[in-house]
Amino acid sequence: MSLATRNGTGSVDAPVNPPTVVRQRRVRPGLLGLAVLLIALGGLGAAFAVTSVRATGSYLAVARPVEVGREISAADLVTVQVAGGQGLRPVPAGRLDEVVGKRAAVALLPGTLLTLGQVTDDPLLGPGQQQIALGLKTAQVPARELHPGDKVLLVSTPEDNADAAAAAGTRFAATVIDMVSPANDDKVLYLALLTRDVPAVVALAAQERLAVVLTEAA
Repeated sequence: MSLATRNGTGSVDAPVNPPTVVRQRRVRPGLLGLAVLLIALGGLGAAFAVTSVRATGSYLAVARPVEVGREISAADLVTVQVAGGQGLRPVPAGRLDEVVGKRAAVALLPGTLLTLGQVTDDPLLGPGQQQIALGLKTAQVPARELHPGDKVLLVSTPEDNADAAAAAGTRFAATVIDMVSPANDDKVLYLALLTRDVPAVVALAAQERLAVVLTEAA
């Protein structure tokens, strides 16, 4: 009890409110342990993420366009440093020799990482086709460059002593697999032909009685 005065007339008895007691919540040991575990796991996850981002490696990337079916050279590729590249499955730079000489299974675009799924050792032949090689003079090639996938027509030319009736030559449809230029500046044209046409084309090529016509560019 305490005394209070009113208008200076004397003391009167007045009740005093008891102090408010804030009751503290008890922390369960299980919840406290769970919180500590979550904090620890979060820290480990952050450390793993930082490590993954900072991990770098040397990989192969495409330096210039490579058409489907073209043989890949070292000049077509460049070494780049990539952070976290393991998940992308690019070809490591140390495996350059395994890639050079193979063919592009898809069109390779500059600035993209190279993967093993983009290269192949298999010839680009369809069902019922065989590959042949034709040696041509530069003037016999219908374009400055023939690319894999180009469609050509092989037309037989008449013999020197043939009459006019034989002027209309036999035609054979073919697909370009590759073209290379040897040191003597001639051209070697690799073609995919139907198996049934191969014997006739080989015989005409031996007689130098074939003309090549470009009908469709890849």
